Amino acid sequence: MKYACLIYSDEANGEANPDPTSEAMAKIMVGYNAFGEAHGGDIQAGEALAPTSTATTVQVEDGNIVTTDGPFAETKEQLGGFYIIDVPDLDAAIAAAAKIPHSAAGLGRIEVRPVLEF
Repeated sequence: MKYACLIYSDEANGEANPDPTSEAMAKIMVGYNAFGEAHGGDIQAGEALAPTSTATTVQVEDGNIVTTDGPFAETKEQLGGFYIIDVPDLDAAIAAAAKIPHSAAGLGRIEVRPVLEF
């Protein structure tokens, strides 16, 4: 079964979201590379996302496209990336999510959600 593992952290937390070119990010990426190697057969997709300051929210009102800078809702934690994994069940998805570096290092949280297949 496919699950989305949505990676959330506080963008204001420099430890959880260091500059992409920094030594701190290089250390975090070691963990992500190890996660990718360990779960490569399960990972269907995965990407990091640019900060919410680069986001545009789109909606249609009365047939007109309306855009707003940033995310729709302000929250303490922002979506920073995701994996789509294909594992036997929710227990396996939770076990994998617990090993995603932001979760394992206490830098953020992972939301695990089944992917609907039509």
